[in-house]
Parts: sequence; C-alpha cells; structure tokens
Amino acid sequence: MKVMIINGPNLNLLGKREKSIYGDISFEDYLKDLQAQFTKMNIEYFQSNVEGKLIDKLQEVGFSYDYILLNAGGYTHTSVALTDAVAAIKTSVIEVHISNIYTREEFRKKSLLSPNCKAVICGLGLDSYKAALSILKN
Repeated sequence: MKVMIINGPNLNLLGKREKSIYGDISFEDYLKDLQAQFTKMNIEYFQSNVEGKLIDKLQEVGFSYDYILLNAGGYTHTSVALTDAVAAIKTSVIEVHISNIYTREEFRKKSLLSPNCKAVICGLGLDSYKAALSILKN
C-alpha cells in the first residue's frame, strides 16, 4: 500500500515551534517511527510552505497512491484551491491535524477541506498520523 503524507505551512518547524501544542520532535524523526511500525506500507513524505507546491503534489500522487494523509496547516481554513485539488483527484484523502482544531481559535474551527476528505483525525498530537495509518492497515 502506497501512502503519501503531505504537510503544509510551518509544519517544517515541528519540534521547534509551540512545543506545548505541537510537541518536541521533528516530523522527519517521527516519520522514521511510522515507517518502522507500518512496514507493510510504503510511506512517503512531502512538506511545503507554498500552496501551489501542495496542489502540484496532490495532483502528482492523487491518481496513483492508495491514500494521502493531508495536514494542510493554516491552508485548511483558507484555501479554496487546495479544496478543489482534493476534490479533483481519485486517491482518498484523510485530513490530519496535530492539535484539536475545534478547541482552538474560532477561525480554525472551519475546515474547507473536510467535505472532500474521507475522514478527519485531529487532536492526538503527532499520533494523529499513527491513528490514520492504523485505520488504513485494517
């Protein structure tokens, strides 16, 4: 099974930024743990702070991968273009968030992506990714 994890803006700073919300481990280090735990999955990773690059990656893998885990960061709440890209591809997308977006600022409680995603997992810290992969494993 081929799974692409796509992380959006500022997620390259995991382990450095707002540790009380996002933890103290980089995503690259966490990814190694995921790959070691889910050995029957081919898990790849892409991160960009640029909206257009995220759209390009969705279009690139959105017809050939089995699943995409998408943490669009702040674009979750603002990007019609990313929403349209998710709707346009064949691969199922699971929306993932490290924090519980429904307990944060008012503007974070609305996801433009959710209506086009198979599921939403949030609030489990980095283990939101693990939860998503565990569901796919079954």
